[in-house]
Amino acid sequence: MAIYAIADLHLDTSQTKPMDVFGPEWRNHAEKIARNWNEKVDRDDIVLIPGDISWAMKLEEAVPDLAWIGGLPGRKILIRGNHDFWWGGIQKVRKSLPNDMYALQNDCLVLDHLCFAGTRGWTLPHHPSYKPEDDEPILRREIVRLELSLKAAVKEAKPILCLMHYPPVDGEHPDSPFHKLLVEYGVRVCVYGHLHGPAHRFAFNGQLDGIHYQLVSSDYLHFKPWQLPDGWLLPWS
Repeated sequence: MAIYAIADLHLDTSQTKPMDVFGPEWRNHAEKIARNWNEKVDRDDIVLIPGDISWAMKLEEAVPDLAWIGGLPGRKILIRGNHDFWWGGIQKVRKSLPNDMYALQNDCLVLDHLCFAGTRGWTLPHHPSYKPEDDEPILRREIVRLELSLKAAVKEAKPILCLMHYPPVDGEHPDSPFHKLLVEYGVRVCVYGHLHGPAHRFAFNGQLDGIHYQLVSSDYLHFKPWQLPDGWLLPWS
């Protein structure tokens, strides 16, 4: 069993939101993802998808995109991204998922000998676009949601992997309220997305205070699922 991650699929089976407006590398990106996914991922593997899954506005519109993901090999774990407007009540979302697909929200999931937690996250206070009057209430809510998920996860006494959509840290400001929580609850690995194109330069990839961080937005990965190195989770509990 291997663990992979890829965020920001930005699927649109309705073909109303062509992604190549964001650059030629996005042309036919879903086909690239499917081809690379099928080459790498086996049926029993786990694939983490940290948000921005579908451009759909309503859950029923997202169902074809979720089915597309469900047709690919592996067991998939999803969290919400900032563009996942279709993601409403969590129970309705979960009922709409194909087999072997799981959605996290304020809780955790145990698969095999591992525990998965996470939340969307939000813009960090040091970011130039951060406006306290608008962003602070959302940031505080996401901190609460992350802690709810981690509190559930730590009870499982298994290695914890965290999914976030927004970067929990960046290369210039590694300290953040999200990072503090991840350290407090003993998270081993955190994968995140959201950064595209020129924003890739703000990514933090590497180990900080015992946590391995990795940017997995699909264009950063050249639309190839990233495989978690075995050594990042040793020793196994």
